[in-house]
Amino acid sequence: MFNSSSSPMQPIGKYIMIAGIAIVVIGLVVWLAGDKLDWFGNLPGDIRVEHKNFRFYMPITSMILISVLLSLLLWVFRRLF
Repeated sequence: MFNSSSSPMQPIGKYIMIAGIAIVVIGLVVWLAGDKLDWFGNLPGDIRVEHKNFRFYMPITSMILISVLLSLLLWVFRRLF
């Protein structure tokens, strides 16, 4: 019916494999360099409110930093492939 070169699932499988490899690489970085990433989440602009029975944390600056880094990586990835 379908030969291997025209399978509609082939690109999806490729993207799933790339996403899996990226998750493994990110996990290894966090695992091996986790003690060196203490500054992340404590940047100026991250909101932290702590009271006796209430704790609120909103890492605005950290999420902006992640967004910029991911946008840069995706731009480089699209340029290369």
